[in-house]
Amino acid sequence: MPNFDPLHACIAFGPLAMYLLVLGIINLSARPLVTTGARDLMAVGLAIAGFAVAGPMELFLPEATAAALGVFVWVLMLVFYALVVLCVALMLRPRLVIYNVTSEQLLPVLEEVLGKLDPKFRWVGNSVVSQELGIQLSIELSPVMKNVQLVSAGPHQSHTGWSRLHRGLAAALRPVRGIPNPFGATLLTVGILLAGIITWLLARDPSSVQQALADMLRQ
Repeated sequence: MPNFDPLHACIAFGPLAMYLLVLGIINLSARPLVTTGARDLMAVGLAIAGFAVAGPMELFLPEATAAALGVFVWVLMLVFYALVVLCVALMLRPRLVIYNVTSEQLLPVLEEVLGKLDPKFRWVGNSVVSQELGIQLSIELSPVMKNVQLVSAGPHQSHTGWSRLHRGLAAALRPVRGIPNPFGATLLTVGILLAGIITWLLARDPSSVQQALADMLRQ
């Protein structure tokens, strides 16, 4: 069973610190960012990868295989983890996440883009139906993170239509500027603190960290 020593703490919290730093910078920017739900999920999967490595992966590490393959067993396990995250991301229904934008800013741009791609699109309550693009979507707001999500609202969706909408929104939102999200400062601060603690743990006793790494890699 793995010990939660400085090395494991660094492995567990290192990717999370990087994720928080990047997310904080994104939220502090005044420029909108459009990304897909699959990419958003893969970023979260990367952020928690350290916990998977320092926890379940080492806990259930097959000793015989580790003795035979050495460090390559970790390569195989990381590839397997990446494939699982990718598989889950691809199985999700299409979704677009727009950071640093309010619904008041997004809706006129969304209507303009949809009007160019499908002049016959229509609103049904808080949802949009586009026969030309082959998509149906609803709008979900996240005030704390200051983002808007366009979520598929039906089982029959055209991935090509979602890609066209993604490209259209990304181009149309380039000139838009908003107010940086104050919550981004919190994310950035936590990320910097975690990165500082990780650096301190690694520099405090590098020899023990090196030995723990050798034991972990079965070298």
